[in-house]
Amino acid sequence: MPPRPHVLLSCAMSVDGYIDDTAVDRLLLSNAQDFDRVDQVRADSDAILIGATTMRRDNPRLLVNSAERRAQRAAQGLAPYPLKVTLTNSGDLDPGLKFWHHGGEKIVYCPDPAVPKLRHALHDLATIAGLGPTTDLQRMLADLGRRGIRRLMVEGGTTIHTQFLTQGLADELHLAIAPILVGDEQAPRFVNPADFPGGTGHRMTLAEVRAIDDVVLLRYLPKQTSGSDES
Repeated sequence: MPPRPHVLLSCAMSVDGYIDDTAVDRLLLSNAQDFDRVDQVRADSDAILIGATTMRRDNPRLLVNSAERRAQRAAQGLAPYPLKVTLTNSGDLDPGLKFWHHGGEKIVYCPDPAVPKLRHALHDLATIAGLGPTTDLQRMLADLGRRGIRRLMVEGGTTIHTQFLTQGLADELHLAIAPILVGDEQAPRFVNPADFPGGTGHRMTLAEVRAIDDVVLLRYLPKQTSGSDES
């Protein structure tokens, strides 16, 4: 069986841990240099995943924006754009969203009962793949591995990041910390309250710290311990 993809969770957040505010317009936490870094990470990935809630709220195109990076991918025998992936429980996905109409191949993972509804709504806009009775992340990763995906970038949102972390399926975290305080308890955070593996006794390995103008990138390896745990 092919190996499952390396899973990288990518998120920009405020100093107080929020990934957005509650205004109508999306809160831009990153700066131009960090958006360019994210574009490079996308170009280095085989697939990019966002959850259905993020699609509805932000309506992103989810592309590699640099023409040079797309050309480099093509020169390597790859599609100009990574595979775009989303997960939905309900199957309520608007075919008018930008996600479907930009970039290359798309795939939707959902519980088996939602498959007919999505195929009717989306027609040929995306491949629809059932995961059994629930949105089983391990089954999804196994299927992506069979499709040749070796590196999966996960760009949210909160529920998706929480699921990957609670199930021990994240191999790498890229957290961009913006010099902003949101302070709105109704705004979404990086993750929801949950029972994470190892609890507060598990310290992840800090692999990199990088200043990107006024943003700080923290790169953590969740499955490795820092070696500084107190006994």
